[in-house]
Amino acid sequence: MARKKKPQDVSVLHGHHVVSGQELRATFDSGRNADDTARVRRRVLHGVVLVLLIGLIAAGIITALAIINGKFSIPSAEPAAKTVSACPAATFDYTPNQQVNLNVYNSTSRPGLAKSVADDFLARKFVVATVGNTEPSYRGVAAVISGAAGQSAAFSVQRNLPGSDYFQDSRTDGTVDVILSQDYRSLAPAELVDQTPGTLSCPRESRRVADDDMWPVMPSAAPAS
Repeated sequence: MARKKKPQDVSVLHGHHVVSGQELRATFDSGRNADDTARVRRRVLHGVVLVLLIGLIAAGIITALAIINGKFSIPSAEPAAKTVSACPAATFDYTPNQQVNLNVYNSTSRPGLAKSVADDFLARKFVVATVGNTEPSYRGVAAVISGAAGQSAAFSVQRNLPGSDYFQDSRTDGTVDVILSQDYRSLAPAELVDQTPGTLSCPRESRRVADDDMWPVMPSAAPAS
């Protein structure tokens, strides 16, 4: 009895798969879809870049118009402000000691310093009113403080107090404050005090306290020391 032949698989030829028209179309359709997706992405990217460029151009135009119309200014580096000296430039005559009204304050930890120096000024015929303590806010020998009316008197005090620094405050009378600091040692010898005309000696930067808002030094009422 003759054997029936097994139906031949048309998708296989000599052991190799034969691509059908349907599979071929599916392959082309898949590639086409991938190309379409990439094309859409490129268009979106180009659109975003275009919008950003238009925005930058518009912002540049608006800024330029604002500058032209004076509504906007570009900050520029300004030169540092020059330090203006508050030291009086005038030349003063020596005011006689008996015409100088003094207040003497001690800002050191040395007890009795203000009283001792006040006695030295009294011995030289200066008029001493107040003797007391104050907080240390100055570094140096001594701070000599007066208003504009007391500058000539302050000049005389400085001639007796070598190394002192002058500060001006807003008082309107002719009184002078002397604030003794840690570097104070003694007054100049009375017989060696220079009484020729001259200028006030104003603060050196190394004598300033850290906080400039503390100037001028204002004494506080305290028991004599």
